[in-house]
Amino acid sequence: MSHSEILLPAVLLCLAFAGLWVVSVRTKDASLVDAGWALGLGVMGSWIAATASGLPARRLLVGVMAASWSLRLAAHLYFDRVRGKPEDGRYAALRASWGPAADRNFFLFFQAQALLVLALSSSYCSAAARAEPLGALDALGAALFVLSLCGETLADRQLAAFRADPGNRGRVCRAGLWGWSRHPNYFFEWLVWPSFAALAAGAWSAWLSPALMLYFLLRVTGIPATEAQALKTRGEDYRRYQREVSTFVPWPPRRPA
Repeated sequence: MSHSEILLPAVLLCLAFAGLWVVSVRTKDASLVDAGWALGLGVMGSWIAATASGLPARRLLVGVMAASWSLRLAAHLYFDRVRGKPEDGRYAALRASWGPAADRNFFLFFQAQALLVLALSSSYCSAAARAEPLGALDALGAALFVLSLCGETLADRQLAAFRADPGNRGRVCRAGLWGWSRHPNYFFEWLVWPSFAALAAGAWSAWLSPALMLYFLLRVTGIPATEAQALKTRGEDYRRYQREVSTFVPWPPRRPA
């Protein structure tokens, strides 16, 4: 994408996330940003697929993959963490630590999420720009995408079922995939991005998105914040979980869970 082509979606993304920020100020709940981030990625993927100059069949594949992943995740995040729920513990902790500066800092945070959507869209651009006929790498990308979508959906449903049982309140979920990874939802969410890199035939620019997403999940807003909150609420039970179960990649536990 040229600079002129990037400018319009960048401005629209910043305006959209500014609107979400206004809602968060009124409701004192920043959790909506997660669903907005997921939805923004789907909108960007669909827009790029519709306007790119690559093979139409591959552009359609990019658009369908981006939209289906985005809509599923956005709906899950909205109904699981936003609608009728208190503010996510990660954002509540930030709000408390920022004090009077919370609204200003959350505005900057929301704008950073808009820029992250734009940066992650580099994989869409690389894939949708390819003019070569569909081949083995496209099949690999599609298969990897289906695996990631099914894995993330399964992980989310297993966790939701665990939380729905009042007897599990305050306990650590080890059901299904959660007995092999402490964050299987994040792992399969990340796996989406290599699937787009495969559609782009491994172009270096397509690997920026998987690398950036992996960094944020492992080091910034994903696992560190989630585990810090889990340690506060579950204490020694979660520390034992950390010793026994893989952090990210699903792997047999160190001892039977």
